[in-house]
Amino acid sequence: MVGMILKYAVGLAETHAKTSLKDVVITVPPFTGVAERRGLLTAADLAGLNVLALVNEHSGAALQYGIDKDFSNGSRHVVFYDMGASSTYAALVYFSAYNTKEFGKTVSVNQFQVKDVKWDAELGGQNMELKLVEYFADEFNKQLGNGVDIRNSPKAMAKLKKQVKRTKEILSANMMAPISVESLYDDRDFRYLGKSSCSSKEVIKHSGLNTDDLYAVELIGGATRVPKLQAKLQEFLGRKELDKHLDADEATVLGASLHAANLSDGIKLNRKLGMIDGSTYGFVFELDGVGLLKDENTRQLIVPRMKKLPSKMFRSVVHNKDFEVSLSYESQDLIPPGASSLVFAQYDISGLTDTSEKYSSRNLSSPIKANLHFSLSRSGIFSLDRAEAVIEITEWVEVPRKNLTVDNSTSAAGSANNTDADARDAPEENNDKLETSNGSGNLPDSSANESNTVELGTEKKLKKRTFRVALKVIEKTTGPGMPIPKESFAEAKRKLEALDKKDAERRRTAELKNNLEGYIYSTKDKLGSEEFENVSSEQQRQSFMEKLNEVEDWLYTDGEDASATEFQERLDMLKAIGDPIFFRYEELTARPAASEHARKYLTELQQEVSTRIDDENAAVVVITVFMKLQSLYNENCSEPLNAVKTSGFSKPAFTSTEVYGKVLDLQDKVASINRIPKPKPKVEKPDKVVTESVGDKDDSTSGETSSKDQTTSNSDNVADEKANAESQGHDEL
Repeated sequence: MVGMILKYAVGLAETHAKTSLKDVVITVPPFTGVAERRGLLTAADLAGLNVLALVNEHSGAALQYGIDKDFSNGSRHVVFYDMGASSTYAALVYFSAYNTKEFGKTVSVNQFQVKDVKWDAELGGQNMELKLVEYFADEFNKQLGNGVDIRNSPKAMAKLKKQVKRTKEILSANMMAPISVESLYDDRDFRYLGKSSCSSKEVIKHSGLNTDDLYAVELIGGATRVPKLQAKLQEFLGRKELDKHLDADEATVLGASLHAANLSDGIKLNRKLGMIDGSTYGFVFELDGVGLLKDENTRQLIVPRMKKLPSKMFRSVVHNKDFEVSLSYESQDLIPPGASSLVFAQYDISGLTDTSEKYSSRNLSSPIKANLHFSLSRSGIFSLDRAEAVIEITEWVEVPRKNLTVDNSTSAAGSANNTDADARDAPEENNDKLETSNGSGNLPDSSANESNTVELGTEKKLKKRTFRVALKVIEKTTGPGMPIPKESFAEAKRKLEALDKKDAERRRTAELKNNLEGYIYSTKDKLGSEEFENVSSEQQRQSFMEKLNEVEDWLYTDGEDASATEFQERLDMLKAIGDPIFFRYEELTARPAASEHARKYLTELQQEVSTRIDDENAAVVVITVFMKLQSLYNENCSEPLNAVKTSGFSKPAFTSTEVYGKVLDLQDKVASINRIPKPKPKVEKPDKVVTESVGDKDDSTSGETSSKDQTTSNSDNVADEKANAESQGHDEL
């Protein structure tokens, strides 16, 4: 059932987001136990979803609260108070900031830590309704008198509950509300809210804080809208106003989406907010087996309340026989609602007996022990992951002795000193060999810088060795939270897929049935109008109406339990008759509009052609365009615009779609012609007149000054002659 709900919820999300979803983050109340969390993960797996994490609701609200705030200037304590339909909790959250290095720069990162959370799983908006029902039932009994109790009348109580629910909704925005049920009328205040501040009191008391240490008290949950509840909280906390910065209905979900973005690899948030959540329950492990005494070593508290999520831990147990491990909640006073036992998981540890027998003949340096490795997941699930046997052995092992190296020296004194030092350090049994080797005075020169190595044999040393042997862990949990076998899981998944197909077929059947019914009623109304007389004959309308009545009679008799295929077949049959009539009706207005559009466009083209003919420079292009436009006009537009009129009861000679299509083709061809580059205008060049200019040039032999004067004079004469030549040429033109 939960898997079907999750799949339906994901379907709604996919429809809204217009994309497929596989990874999800699911919020849970803080009092959700391990068995419920494991069951929720299994249901999500059945629905084909990958759960990134289960997030406590108060953590989601804290994420939404702190994502857009800066806590580098100061930390703060905030209480999140949530009252829903059936439960209430209060969580104390500490917001702060720390500095870290990022790309070589020091940046401030915000974070929050859940300090504590308390709840009442039986106090919520529904309890308000029940208390109101009881209150007004007593008031009504007082008016009736004679010992009459309306609680004995289910009908009267049902009416009273219905009106009480309306009254509670009115109380969400008003301090007082009237209630009237049949002859009962009473204008009274909602007075039963004595337990509403209990969770807040406990969480503040347990944290060691005062109400003055709280920076804010954020209200979330639908039931917190009741003014009397807010007044009670203000009275207890001594605050003039409560904080309402978050959306009471969406804050938790929005925070969960932020957490999903943090866990996802494909999304990176510009703002960072670290989350340190804690386990809302304390967990204990207990050992049971042959030779195990019931003492403090066999039952230990391994996870205290509010321990950081996620975490890993292990414990060592000195034992040499197979045993059992049980995981349970810390105390009977703090267990999930509805749980009948403290134990929520059991495991069999096997293989330790065989391992102990295998290594019993070895020299054990310490007793054999078993290491148990536990994990507290990000989703708040505590479990035993693996176990291993640890055997420590001490034994004599032969190892080679260290080699003794003697360096030869060319200096006799140095050789003697080295020999004496080595002789003192070497064992007595090797002194003779050392002396003989060092006493040889006729060593070759090539061995002067080499060293002589002496083989000293092996020796026995006492070494400590550690062996680790993996033990077999089999979970044997029964009742809620027990693991589902692979065969049962596969069968459940097949059933869920079959149910999904049935739901899809049911929705399709209902949709097609509604479509068929709607088509029949709308078509009957249309056929009765005068507009359809121009596009259909009396015989056609009469025949079509008979078919509609026939299908309508079938729809409400034999068609009540028909399949989607049958509805589709009858709908297609009716559309095959009605669609041509409706098409002709639509063309009555669409075709004249299309023809007018075509005529208007051709008129604009003719005006453009005439305009471009006046342009002398575009004469060649305009003539080409005009010829092509004329041929295109005759080919594409003359036939539909001048088509012979046919009967309105038959298929049109041409349609509006065809007219628009031909106009578009014509526009494309005109555009291609307009892209032809215009020819460049011819520019007449003036005739060239060749003139000769002669200047007297004297040789400069008299000096530098006379040479410069003569050169200047010659240049002026040449310039004057060129100017005269140009003026004569223009006069000729």
